[in-house]
Parts: sequence; structure tokens; C-alpha cells
Amino acid sequence: MGRLSPITEAEVVPIHGLNGPGLDEVGLCAWIAQAEPGETLVYHRGFLAVDATSVVSRLSSEQQRSLQQVAAAAMRAADQGLVHLVQTRLGPDEFAYIAIARPRPGPPGAPLSMRLLEAA
Repeated sequence: MGRLSPITEAEVVPIHGLNGPGLDEVGLCAWIAQAEPGETLVYHRGFLAVDATSVVSRLSSEQQRSLQQVAAAAMRAADQGLVHLVQTRLGPDEFAYIAIARPRPGPPGAPLSMRLLEAA
């Protein structure tokens, strides 16, 4: 198995963060369904555990709920073998949470939307 090169910020698509546009669960699933193996997506920038916790988060309650749903969907996709989930440190208490598309499991043409819905 070949060694993967480090992921640089220029190689990922920034979607969700404190100042960026929001990514919802449906958007993440849509990206997973069309992504080619090896494509990457930053689904959050910040400190996920802090940003999703109401007591210490700087996000609104609606943004926190959306982030929790996106993070849960990313974990379900990883459990289904659809993505690898990794993170890289951007600075003190700031990380980029990255989904990397994996080759599609199962027979060709297997509907990914059904796999993601069944995992929910």
C-alpha cells in the first residue's frame, strides 16, 4: 500500500466553520454520493467537541444542532466504509475535520443514499 501525501489546505473544499457557509446533513450526504475516491471535504473548522457543546460554544443553537447532525452523519458514513475521517491541526484549539471519499463498497451501482439512510 502506498503512502499518502499530507493534505494541504489548498487541496480541500472548505464548507463549514465559524465564518463560512453552513453545511447540513443532506449536503454532506450529497457530497459523499458524488465524490470520487480520494476527494476531500472539510466539514468543520474549529474545535468540534467545544463548538457542538452549548455551554462553551460560540455558535448559535441552530448552528450547534446542524454541526452535531453533520458530525453524526460523517461518523455514520465512516461506519459504512464510505469515507475516512481525519483531522489536521490549524493552530491552537483549531482543527480542520476532513472527510476523504473511499472507493464505493458493495456491488457496482449500489445506491449510496439507501446505505446512508439505513445507517441513520
